[in-house]
Amino acid sequence: MAKNGRRRPVIGLALGGGMARGCAHVGVLRELEKNEIPIDLIAGTSVGSLIGGAYASGLSPDQIEQLALTISWNDLGRVTISKLGFYNSERTEDYVRKNFPVTEFEKVRLPFGAVATDIQSGKMVIFTEGSLPLAIRASCAMPIFYTPVMVNGRMMVDGGLVGHIPASVARLMGADVVIAVDVNSQHLPIPPPTHLFTVMSQALAVMGRSSVEYLYADADIVVRPKIEQVRPDDLSKAAEMIAAGEEATRLVIHRIKRLLEPRRQGLFKRIFSREPDHDKRRLTMLSE
Repeated sequence: MAKNGRRRPVIGLALGGGMARGCAHVGVLRELEKNEIPIDLIAGTSVGSLIGGAYASGLSPDQIEQLALTISWNDLGRVTISKLGFYNSERTEDYVRKNFPVTEFEKVRLPFGAVATDIQSGKMVIFTEGSLPLAIRASCAMPIFYTPVMVNGRMMVDGGLVGHIPASVARLMGADVVIAVDVNSQHLPIPPPTHLFTVMSQALAVMGRSSVEYLYADADIVVRPKIEQVRPDDLSKAAEMIAAGEEATRLVIHRIKRLLEPRRQGLFKRIFSREPDHDKRRLTMLSE
């Protein structure tokens, strides 16, 4: 709480899905840190959960960049014989355990939520406690390509199915100001898919485009790196995408700084502050 009854607003970062394009999130994090923009909580979907979880666990943007520059798809999955998918993503869990400073939600340095989809009920699931590697694996489990992930008897797949930009989740977690990063919704022609992996990822991108206005509703600022020319499976362009994330953040940094101005707390705010609709958007917490 600042002087004269004013406080700095709680800043939430919502990192969207987009497969390899999520490398741009690293540039966003770096530029926010460079401008001393505090990050109080993070919500992440799919690759946004991987990058957001890495930051929440204690890695710096420079350290995450090194991971982004060296990671391969083999680090995240292996071919499997299954009726439910072509790849098993247990390696995603192994990768997180190996590279993250902490692997439990209870030990992260700032509140973090990983968004997945319950494939049977079609509902959003937000992991905020228990195993960080398991939650990130579930959030990144693209249907058909990766087999679903079982968590407490429930079958989880990629969070992008219920919304690839988790701005509403950041709001539910307590953010006064939500900075959303969209690496997937540019309204430009999508490059032709080259194999099943890109067919599925671009199908999710098309779904995201149709719901983007709804997904933006809870965001105060949307950062949109210009990376539409990069295929969603092309990890070789990591450095280019990180630079694009930095540039896109610089374009809106003045707006973010204005939103950081302290807000006066009082009776009027307490009475008229927005309350979440718990029936429609209930925060679900699962542990391993």
